[in-house]
Amino acid sequence: MSPPASPRPGRLVLVATPIGNLGDLSPRAVEALATAELICCEDTRRTGRLLLAAGIDGPALRRVDAHTETEAAADVVARVLTGATVAVVTDAGTPGVSDPGARLVRAVLDAGGEVTTVPGPVAAVAAVVASGLDTSRFTVDGFLPRKGPERAARLAELAVERRTVALYEAPDRVAATLADLAAACGDEREAVVARELTKLHEEHRRGSLAALAAGAAADPPRGEVVIVVGGAPAAGAGGDDDVRIALRAARDRGLGPGRAAAEVAAALGRSRRDVYALALADGDEPGADEADGGDPDGDDPDGTADASERTATDADATSDPHAGGTR
Repeated sequence: MSPPASPRPGRLVLVATPIGNLGDLSPRAVEALATAELICCEDTRRTGRLLLAAGIDGPALRRVDAHTETEAAADVVARVLTGATVAVVTDAGTPGVSDPGARLVRAVLDAGGEVTTVPGPVAAVAAVVASGLDTSRFTVDGFLPRKGPERAARLAELAVERRTVALYEAPDRVAATLADLAAACGDEREAVVARELTKLHEEHRRGSLAALAAGAAADPPRGEVVIVVGGAPAAGAGGDDDVRIALRAARDRGLGPGRAAAEVAAALGRSRRDVYALALADGDEPGADEADGGDPDGDDPDGTADASERTATDADATSDPHAGGTR
């Protein structure tokens, strides 16, 4: 008597869906969705309409969004390990890129399961390749932090980022974000605001950050928006001029010179003492956050804290152009 057959291996399939034009749903995507036992999606109603338009009937749908992804992971892993094919989609674009999906992938891989993809639309990539900016090296930085030190630190990093950067933003925050980018990167940095990609009213607004910020304030864009920012000039990136630009952006957000120096130094890989000295040389006055005599955090007495560990960590985190994310 032959031994019982082992369960067929299951897998997790990340399926890219259209970002606006149904014609971009590939035949492979249709097949993957039609043959899945379960489809994890951000919005069951929206995905249901997509399946109906594609003539797909049958797969069960489960809502898995940013708030429920961790909770859903155990069930998804159990299904995959017992032979089920589970598909993952988001409302638009590629799962896991500024959208749910990454936690499911990690959970399935950690359990020894198989993960595969059906590639397709990514809004950030579509915006970058149509931008007219350098596409030889670019990064997708997802959504900026809304406010506070985290936003200031990210803007300081973007001020000296040599690669083209794609950002996602909600329509009602585009003008403010462009103004912040202009303050951090310089008014004349080239950029593009792409909206409604692949749809009837697709639009690409090109110009300087300052001009685009003024235009967005006067005529706010509607629909899904991707902001593409040209990279910092090669000469002097991370030099004193870039430090001053980043310090100005931090000061504009209410940071004192000590805190601003700490954030800018961390972002640019410079000595905090040197950055602090530049801040004072440019007219900043020492404040309450400088009680330690120019070392804002009090842990770098000689101002020579080695930035190599931070730089190595950042390099690892950004080696994947999708780190931090898109759709």
